[in-house]
Amino acid sequence: MFKDKTVIVTGAASGIGQAIAVEFASLGANIALCYHSRTPETTLALCEEKGAKTLAVQGDVSDFNFAKEFTKKVKDEFGTIDVLVNNAGITNDMLLVMMKEEEFDNVITTNLKGTFNMVKHVASFMVKKRTGAIINIASVVGITGNAGQANYAASKAGVIGLTKSAAKELAARGITCNAVAPGFIETSMTEILTDDQKAEIFKNVPIKRGGQPEEVAKAVSFLASQSYITGQVLNVDGGMVM
Repeated sequence: MFKDKTVIVTGAASGIGQAIAVEFASLGANIALCYHSRTPETTLALCEEKGAKTLAVQGDVSDFNFAKEFTKKVKDEFGTIDVLVNNAGITNDMLLVMMKEEEFDNVITTNLKGTFNMVKHVASFMVKKRTGAIINIASVVGITGNAGQANYAASKAGVIGLTKSAAKELAARGITCNAVAPGFIETSMTEILTDDQKAEIFKNVPIKRGGQPEEVAKAVSFLASQSYITGQVLNVDGGMVM
């Protein structure tokens, strides 16, 4: 389905980003990864096992100039950019009244400005060839809010607004822009929770379990394969938000 196409995945060293990269590799795509601190050797190996050509570049997508240089590097390496998946993100949870200014700013800068930077630079290339798909990883808390996550929820709500605005601007150029909003997904970040804590969370999940990164990846590849779905937010949350 994606043979000879190039997919950029930011924040792909592990978890959801890794699953997305491997999903596209299994569908025949070339994979370009951007990572910040955690090295992506495992992701690269898994993608290459699927026969994908790969490129990994270390940097910070919240840096406007890095995002521009990374986009150019991918284009020079593969000759095309067909899909962009903005997955890079951080959390720094704290009650609002106790949250420090830098704790708010850092999350907004990485999650929202980083997404803007990559969308701007990749879309500038996609506009010229009049085709492409952009998928931004948001979160259900960007829809509902969440106590202790004012910074994260605000950043993901911003990603949703950015997605819808970009979709309206880019649709006439043959570019789709959608968001995927995961709920409780089983990753290394959730391993610290006890069974009792998970059981409490699952009370609000009709399917009564956590999602798997691969389930998010399937939603992303689905949206990337469509040409008549744009400006949408697809919740992958077991029915948590409906």
